[in-house]
Amino acid sequence: MSDLSVAAGLQSVGTPSLWAITILGVLALLTLDFLVTRRPHEVSLKEALGWTAFYIALPLAFGAWVWHRYGSERGFEYLTGYLVEKSLSVDNLFVFMLLLAAFAVPSELAQRVLLFGITGALVLRGVFIALGAAALQTLDFAFLIFALILLFTAAKLLRDAFTGHEQTVDIGTMRSVRLLRRFMPVVHEYHGTKMTVRVDGRRALTPLALVVVAVFATDVVFAVDSVPAVYGITEDPYLVFATNAFALLGLRALYFVLHAALSRLVHLTYGLAIILAFIGIKLGLHWAHGVWEGVPEIPTVASLLVIVGVLTVVTITSLRATRNVVPGAKEVVTERK
Repeated sequence: MSDLSVAAGLQSVGTPSLWAITILGVLALLTLDFLVTRRPHEVSLKEALGWTAFYIALPLAFGAWVWHRYGSERGFEYLTGYLVEKSLSVDNLFVFMLLLAAFAVPSELAQRVLLFGITGALVLRGVFIALGAAALQTLDFAFLIFALILLFTAAKLLRDAFTGHEQTVDIGTMRSVRLLRRFMPVVHEYHGTKMTVRVDGRRALTPLALVVVAVFATDVVFAVDSVPAVYGITEDPYLVFATNAFALLGLRALYFVLHAALSRLVHLTYGLAIILAFIGIKLGLHWAHGVWEGVPEIPTVASLLVIVGVLTVVTITSLRATRNVVPGAKEVVTERK
């Protein structure tokens, strides 16, 4: 551990050169995705599976390098954090799916909208990660605040799940959409990947611009609980960023692989609520341990086992509960926010 650097007052494996290489790598992957989607086209299952396999193999290979370079403790932290973020990112897809349907996004433009959403999420996660690191350095009770945020989110998820509250998207009531329409006119037709077009000599927004802004707005909500959740696994800002980046980068392709199966994961909300509550308790115990040394802490290995166990159970129960669902039936998505 002698080569660990200090980032924002927290022990971190993220040296300046490693941060630079990682950020450049993320930017390169985003650029590649934008090049792939520059010509609108419907995504085949073969194409989606290929990209999904790539974006799963890449973070796993990176995790193996972290394990080899920095030891099993850091390796477990990275793997557990990645699993948490990947689970939450799948939940992101529910809302993205609803937004794409509500705005009637053409299938050939869906991946471009998803890519904008992923880019916005990465930027916001970076901001929240920096704020989180600063809070952990300067506030003795920062872990307690993070714990309360996660417990509140878990309680809301459980409430919505038990009440059977279904999420719908009413475009007319969305604040982001209403704000844009106050400043610029909006045309009704999509114009490829164009955000604006000129109509009667005046610049107007296309529906693509509206849906992208709506996706950005939801990214803020997801970042609020996502970043504290992974800080509950590791205090290393670099590993927090890496897990978030790898979990988000593969969402574009994963959406097209899971689109048909998303509606069958009816118990995912329960699982995520349990995971967030568990991490919230873990953070609370960690804070209490710093005040009273006799308070026990939950080890990372135990966290990994709990998270894997919960995700396995809710996946099995979801598939059993929907085994008689007719393919193509109306999708029901539990509200997330």
